[in-house]
Formats: sequence, structure tokens, C-alpha cells
Amino acid sequence: MRKMVLFIISFITWMLLTYQRETCLELQGVVVGLFAALLTALIFGETFAEEPRKLFDIRRYFWFLVYLPVFFYWCLLANFDVVYRVFHPSMPINPGIVKVKTSIKSKSGLAALCNSITLTPGTLTVDLTDDGYIYIHWINVESQDIEEASRIIIRKFEKILTRIFE
Repeated sequence: MRKMVLFIISFITWMLLTYQRETCLELQGVVVGLFAALLTALIFGETFAEEPRKLFDIRRYFWFLVYLPVFFYWCLLANFDVVYRVFHPSMPINPGIVKVKTSIKSKSGLAALCNSITLTPGTLTVDLTDDGYIYIHWINVESQDIEEASRIIIRKFEKILTRIFE
């Protein structure tokens, strides 16, 4: 099932990227696309998705569209916070590594959460443990408490990412 879904997605992507209005669909382009999609599916099919049937759930795409402005909002606020700290005469930073707890279980959901944290200025994901703890380097540690740090850093992303990936 994984390989079939990856094959279909790869072929559709190929066709969208190579489609030209003037020439429409050429047999040569379609054959090369089928070969490339088949090769991709055979090589990467087992590592593609844990449950490929979830890719067809339309609600996940809706929540992804909800997630984008939320992420950009928090990213913009974090940018202003880092700019303030850089240009402030006394440079008010309190760097450190904090431990936070997440309830996300899927590998893709954890990857999305860790990437969201890392892409937000002032935070960097350092490590992820098997029991759901994430170690994050924070430019201004506001709390060492696991629950409080989790609330400040990850809860804003975690709720929506759970709906997308779980």
C-alpha cells in the first residue's frame, strides 16, 4: 500500500512539473514519469509513510491550512523578540536548554513539531527521546519547569499538529 501511494503521488507530481500547455501530454514524458515514479516507489516505498491511508483524509489538509497562519504568526512574534534582544543595549538573554513533554506519538508529527520549534527564532530542537521528551535550546529561558516550558514553547503548535498527524 505504501509503495502504491508513493507511486501515485510521485507520478502526479512528475506530470504537474513537466506539463506544458503547448505540447500537452507527450508519450515520452509519460513513460519517463512512470519509470521515475516506479523507481521512487521501489526505493523509498517502505520509509514513505506509517499509514498511507491517512494521506487521503481531507480533514488533515484543512488543519494544515489552519496551521500555516498559526505558525507564521508565532514565527513573526519570535522574530521581533529576537530582534529586540539583539538591539537592546544590555542584550537581555538567558540562554539554556529546557526539557519539554509532548503528547504527539507519530514520527512525522514529532518531526513537524521539532521543525516548527527549530524554525521559530530563539529556539532550537536539540534532542528527542523515545518517551516523548524534547530538549530545546531557548534564547531566553522563562521557566525550567517541564509543564510551564511545554506550555510556552510547544502547546501552540502541538494541538493543531495532533489533528494533522495523529
